[in-house]
Amino acid sequence: MRLSLAPRRAFRQRSGQDRSLGDPSVGRDQAVSATETVTLVLGEDSPVPETAADVEDLVLRLRGHVNRLGTLMPSQEPALLRAQQLCSDGLPEGYLPSRVHLVRLAEATQELIAKIRLDDVGARRPARRLARWKPQINVLRGAVFAVALTCLVWAASVPQT
Repeated sequence: MRLSLAPRRAFRQRSGQDRSLGDPSVGRDQAVSATETVTLVLGEDSPVPETAADVEDLVLRLRGHVNRLGTLMPSQEPALLRAQQLCSDGLPEGYLPSRVHLVRLAEATQELIAKIRLDDVGARRPARRLARWKPQINVLRGAVFAVALTCLVWAASVPQT
């Protein structure tokens, strides 16, 4: 079974699904997204990537996850520093060294995920101020209609001179 990620990437770009994959405003949990990529590499049923392009694509994904997960934890965390060191290392040449680097990077990412879930860093958010209420469009339409009807009734009740 061949692990090819190129068709999925082409489909996302055509359909517009590739917008801000790592953006927290999209609402996807970063740890879940990273876990899926780690499972692609470390899962028991996952095939070994056959081509250098597949390895490079998975390494790029894992580097992105490390960068996004790094924003959720202290910068001096040893697990984060280890993962960032692996990310800064270049992809080694050759079949076996590149796969070993990929597995080490996946294990480091998995360690970050475990640390985030253990500390529950991702769930903590800064205290929010009271959010400003944004009315729905139908509420605004109803308010405009009520004001217009009130003005019409008032204008009709004023005696003509």
